[in-house]
Amino acid sequence: MAIEVVLSIDIGGSLTKVGLVTRDGNILDKVLFKTNAQRPFPTFMKKLQLEVEHLQSKFNSEIKICAIGVGAPNANPFTGLIENPPNLNWGQATPIQRILNQTYKLSVTLANDANAAALGEMLFGSAKGMKNFVVLTLGTGLGSGIVVDGQLLIGEHGTAGEIGHVNVDPKGRMCNCGLQGCLETYASVTGIKRTVFELMADMYENSPLKSLSFEEMTGIEISDAALTGDKLALAAFEKTGKILGSKIADTIAHIDPEAIILSGGLSKAGNVLLNPVKMHMEQYLFNAYKGKVKVLLSTSTSADAVLGPAAMAWLELRNIHIG
Repeated sequence: MAIEVVLSIDIGGSLTKVGLVTRDGNILDKVLFKTNAQRPFPTFMKKLQLEVEHLQSKFNSEIKICAIGVGAPNANPFTGLIENPPNLNWGQATPIQRILNQTYKLSVTLANDANAAALGEMLFGSAKGMKNFVVLTLGTGLGSGIVVDGQLLIGEHGTAGEIGHVNVDPKGRMCNCGLQGCLETYASVTGIKRTVFELMADMYENSPLKSLSFEEMTGIEISDAALTGDKLALAAFEKTGKILGSKIADTIAHIDPEAIILSGGLSKAGNVLLNPVKMHMEQYLFNAYKGKVKVLLSTSTSADAVLGPAAMAWLELRNIHIG
């Protein structure tokens, strides 16, 4: 009897991940390829179809693809469009849901990539068994997915939960979105790099980070430096943790979650990030929430990104309302 799977597609500005995922979250196989985001969407679709065919050819009649789940930046589940994506040169609106439906004759569930990640954590990851939680993806920017009473919070326009664009400082750093002082300009890989370079001007201590240009520096290098006791890196994580912790406290006041789950590249720093976030979160929390909300690190890896869109597709197949 054929194994039932969903085709899961996670589209990023740099890389796209495609996988075949079973009902219990087992990834039978997956492939990763460059999105080539500066080229037109039809070029992407040709590459996607080739990779899907290659995956299918490994299993032939051993699997049955039941549905498709797609996570993408600026994806709107109401319209089925990827709308004005900042890192994809595909125009103002790409009807990806309709195109995939016509190509594969399967139901297609679409969501913002961070929202997909939240559902992946609920079905298969650190939020398993939880009904109220927030996932923050700390990568190049800061994405967020909010689940309330077991349902993904989408909002009136399909864009609820943009915690990365709450304001930290009205006169603060410029954000790619056009606003000034957004949280993601501080609490993200790009944000902590900016913090490191600001601190360099005020700190005399030697640091291996001082020999790197902004383009050369990565979140992993900052994390590794902090884990070896580098004072510059530790100061950067302390500042990041204070800002992120204070804004997490604000989020908790709005929705009273069981947990905040940190994922993405910056979360790989572990306790170097987690400890200052927890400390400052508790400092800024309203008394009713103190000591009650967990802050956890996601156990998912970058390779597990296909679990988010897969979770969406399985939820849709189970007729669980996620909107």
